[in-house]
Amino acid sequence: MPPLHSSGHAKKKGPSAFAIEPIKAFYIFLGANMISAVFAPIQDCDETFNYWEPTHYLSHGYGLQTWEYSPDYAIRSWFYVALHAIVGNFRRLLPQSTKVGEFYFVRYVLAFICALCQVLMFRVVSFTLNARIGLFFLLATVLSPGNFHAATAYLPSSFAMYMSLLGATAFMNWRGGLKTSWGIWWFAVGGILGWPFASALCAPFLLEEAMFAVFSDRERFYEAALRVSRGVIAAFLLLIGDTAINTFFYKKVETAAWNIVKYNIFSKTGGPELYGTEPWTFYFRNLAINFNLWFILALLSLPLFMIQKAASVRQTGFQSGMRTIVFLAPFYMWLGIFTLQPHKEERFMYPVYPFLALNAALALHIILNAFGNSDPKTLIGKIPARLKLVAVTSVLFLSLDLGLARVIGIYTGYSGPLTLYSPLGAGNPGQEGLGGRGDYVCFGKEWYRFPSSYFLPRDMHAKFIRSEFRGLLPGDFSEARTGFGFWSGTWLPTSGMNNRNEEDLGKYVDIRQCSFLVDTQYPENTEPLPPNEPDYVADTDNWAVAKCVPFLDAGKTHWLARVLWLPDSELVPEKFRRKWGRHCLLQKKVASGA
Repeated sequence: MPPLHSSGHAKKKGPSAFAIEPIKAFYIFLGANMISAVFAPIQDCDETFNYWEPTHYLSHGYGLQTWEYSPDYAIRSWFYVALHAIVGNFRRLLPQSTKVGEFYFVRYVLAFICALCQVLMFRVVSFTLNARIGLFFLLATVLSPGNFHAATAYLPSSFAMYMSLLGATAFMNWRGGLKTSWGIWWFAVGGILGWPFASALCAPFLLEEAMFAVFSDRERFYEAALRVSRGVIAAFLLLIGDTAINTFFYKKVETAAWNIVKYNIFSKTGGPELYGTEPWTFYFRNLAINFNLWFILALLSLPLFMIQKAASVRQTGFQSGMRTIVFLAPFYMWLGIFTLQPHKEERFMYPVYPFLALNAALALHIILNAFGNSDPKTLIGKIPARLKLVAVTSVLFLSLDLGLARVIGIYTGYSGPLTLYSPLGAGNPGQEGLGGRGDYVCFGKEWYRFPSSYFLPRDMHAKFIRSEFRGLLPGDFSEARTGFGFWSGTWLPTSGMNNRNEEDLGKYVDIRQCSFLVDTQYPENTEPLPPNEPDYVADTDNWAVAKCVPFLDAGKTHWLARVLWLPDSELVPEKFRRKWGRHCLLQKKVASGA
């Protein structure tokens, strides 16, 4: 097998048959990410309430506020939110501007940034490891439903994924010298502005740097220390800048990155476990759904590499093997740490997606090298080359089909909330639509499906009515204009906020105040409805249907049809057919004679 790492003194070889020009790879990454920007539903209500709503507040002066943005807790960074608000406001300078247009423009910019980060890592993987591994890295990324979810999600974990790509690129690229300072910087940006825990992904690379420093002469030891020092100082300066910006918004000195670490690790009030716990198998099931074949390959990558090194006739040296293990380590480290945490969410895996794709690509490369053995004395060598090609191609196409079925299933089943509000006129410049300025659009049991105030035009506000949910719902940013500076709602004292997920009755309004109501009707459900969650769609005396969109009834649909798209055809057995509800925007009827 050819060495995974080329020596700097090796003769220059011609271009590999698997090599793709970086610009072409960029267009492929961008195309996949744009599909995500246009079609991906919001899968996590944290994205709406902790990021889109504060951004809407900065841009439009009102929005929903979670306890994390209360100055009493201050565990979210306004720096991160402000960057996205600037992007959205740029769209307002262009013709035909709407709030929905701002929403998608931010997504398009995220798609571009993500593609840029992905192609930089693709390029480094291609020349540091192997062009074929680079090609497989590209395929594992763009063909996976995981990338569809994460590429344009407005979440710190997605931002941390972008920075993981850049950080890994810097650490892996030894052309022109070691770039440890840049590697530390990019992981620090992901941790400080995004999600603090994602910075841990640089640990294997720093361990590699430390090992080389210890086993090198004094001069190289000092060079390594200097590289690390530069990266740490740059990270510290960024932390000071982030603290300064958060101090401006909260009107007191706050380091949001430390606050979120303190809450999640040292909290005495229950921490993240208050929001649910999952079994240890959660991430294995989730990653198998979102990466199918590629996840299995990623799990096998280290054992396969160790077997290959042990069986290889032509050794490539200790350094080459150790570097490859360093590249493989972040995926295993991250999966192990988060599998042990009781509170689990899909988005917690986003920062490690690039490493999952890298591990899978290297594993497939090793398997194909072994599979390509033509020695007739071996069992594999006796298999006809054409049959091998058919087998490999079939497996890759199966992975592609599973990925597409997952993406189509997610889009057709859950994208309704992004199109429901069109009757209000939010996406059409100059069109008034239904309702008046300042109307309340209310949510009961469907509160967590609200896509954000960007879909509510003319200062319409989202409000909550009582349902069976007994946790803490968001309140409203104060719209008062007081004190020095702008955005007083970021620093004014809040009421009814707590970090224990305890219900606050002050978050609800009377349903009689609602001009519109969002509810989902599930015809397949024959069980009695809870007292606080009646079938509002069927209440035709008080509510008129403004628009309904199909919405998957996950509770009545077989698990296979929930995981993958299956056609609504009589050819599909009834047991496996998807069951549907109606996600509806309802308008209050005006009483006759009023």
